[in-house]
This record gives sequence, C-alpha cells and structure tokens, in this order.
Amino acid sequence: MGNFPDYEYIRWDRLESFLRKSIPSIPDEEMQIKKFSEGYSNLTYLITIGSWEGVLRRPPFGEIPPRAHDMYREYKILSKVHPVFPLAPNPYVYSEGQDIMERHFYIMEKKEGIVVDEHIPDSLGSSEEVGPILSKSLINTLIQMQSIDYQKADLTDIGKPDRYLERQVNGWIKRYERSKTEEIPHVKELEKWFLKNMPHSTESTIVHNDFKLNNLVLDEHNPGVVNGVLDWELSTIGDPLTDVGSTVAYWGQSEDPDLGIHIVTNQPGFYSRREFVEEYAKQSKRDVSNIKYYVSFGFYKLAVILQQIYHRWVKGEVRDDRFKDLNVAVANLMEMAQLTKSNRIL
Repeated sequence: MGNFPDYEYIRWDRLESFLRKSIPSIPDEEMQIKKFSEGYSNLTYLITIGSWEGVLRRPPFGEIPPRAHDMYREYKILSKVHPVFPLAPNPYVYSEGQDIMERHFYIMEKKEGIVVDEHIPDSLGSSEEVGPILSKSLINTLIQMQSIDYQKADLTDIGKPDRYLERQVNGWIKRYERSKTEEIPHVKELEKWFLKNMPHSTESTIVHNDFKLNNLVLDEHNPGVVNGVLDWELSTIGDPLTDVGSTVAYWGQSEDPDLGIHIVTNQPGFYSRREFVEEYAKQSKRDVSNIKYYVSFGFYKLAVILQQIYHRWVKGEVRDDRFKDLNVAVANLMEMAQLTKSNRIL
C-alpha cells in the first residue's frame, strides 16, 4: 500500500475476491490494474482478468463536498439508461466499499475504442481530416441521447424538470459564493443577468451535464462511430439546451485564453463554436435563439467547478500542484461568460 494516508488505499486482493464472488464468469487468471489518466473528478481504473475487462469508478481520495461524487446514483442511472441508450456503459456491480476501500464504488463495462483528450491519436489522421467528423459525430450523439423518452425508460426519478433551470442557476451561484477565494470583476453583474434573463424552458430531456469530447469513446477504425458515452454521475432531467451550453463552453477555439482544461478542438478542421450551434440547431430542429444565455452559463459553471477545486487546494485539502494556477483559468472563464453575454463569442 505504500506510505499513503489511511484514506488513500484500495485493497486490490479484497477487490478481486469481491469480483469473483459477484461475477461468476471471470476467468481464473491473474488480475491486472491500470489507472486511467484522471482529470479533476472521479478515479477510474481498468481491471483485466484474462479475457475479462471491467472499469472501476470511485470518488477521489481525500475530503470531498457533501453529495458530490455519488457513485450509487451513477450506478442506478446507468442501470436504467443502458437498456435504452447502449452507448452508456453496462454497470455490473456496486459496493459500499467497506473493507475494500474507504469509499463506495462500482464496476462497469469497458467500452472499446479511443478517447480523444490531450491530443488526436495519429491513427485518426490530421485535425483537418478528423475535426469535421468528430464535430458532427459529437453533435449527433448528443441529439440521439436527448431523443430518449425518459418517461418510458423509467428515468423520472433521476431529476425534477419543473423549474430545472432556475434551480441550476441559483445552485451554481451559491456554490461559487461558498468557494470564492478572490474577487473577480463583473461576476456579480453576470449573476444578476442570469437571474433576470432566464429563458422559459419548453422541453425536458435527459441532461448528461458533462457531455464533452473526452467523454466519448470513438471507434479506432472509424472516428465517425461513437462506441460509448462516459461519466453519467451528474445526469438528470431538464432543459436540453443546458447540455448544449456546457458542451460549447468546453469546445475551445485557438484564440481562447487558458481555460484550465484539455482542449483539442482549437485545431484546424474542428467546428467553431458558432458552427457547432448552427449544426446543432439544424439537426435537432430546436430553437436556439437564447443560446448565448446557455453558453454563458456553461462558462460560468465550468469556472465554478474549477473554483471549487482551487478552493480545496488553497485550504490544503488537496496537495496536487496542478491546481495552483486554476484561479487564472477561473478568471478567464468568467470573462468568457461575460463576452458571451455581450454577443462577442458566438
């Protein structure tokens, strides 16, 4: 286990025993573990036992905010979404952790393919070649997910669509207030604008809440084919344009300042943010006349997510020095939200 604090452990031998009891089809061979690259959220490990593969999902080590990183909720959501949207991984088994690790976790299906995160794999070709394909594929997959009849799929219990946007805006403003470490110009003005100019939601769908390029698993031979959609922890039922706004905020361009996230869409060939919105409107037939509100709010939410992490770093709750300059990205994201509000981004 090494010289880690008491909470930074996973007893892999006990995990293996748990898996063999829970999943009888696992081969009688040695277990191999590989940690996937981690962002700012949950920890993910590939478990390989002979020809069997599974993915372990658990909350990060250390202190975490109340109600955050709810693996049981994600497990339940996948149990209902997978049958109607097979791009969502099939969840195999859930555990409260107990003597295996200090946190609850679950094991799910491994989706085969490539994840485009920090760079475009050489096998996919140049950004000029693959950029338009990935842009269109992501938009079509988002629309496909939003077309699921969540009531028929028995997903009504994962969210409350009534006044969803109002709760989102008020909730994220409170999160920012609780985690603020320094004053950033125009943020109060921006928050007042969100509250005063809230669009009236006319439709409710599944909202993934983290729908971005590096949460798609792409076919390694045909990047236009999506084999999986990952990270369903934040999924709910609400206004579909909130997902569009968040996705467009993650969709970086070459002239952007530091936004604190991995971006490949700033390379030649990828749609611009404006082209993204136009293609989404064309394919979904949805009214996007208020899209600047949703994209501005998308930048704001991303700023708050990074601010919460930075706040934990300032307090010493996390020790990772990747986080020490996140305040710069937070300020830049708030500026992007303000520019979007002023019609200078889309």
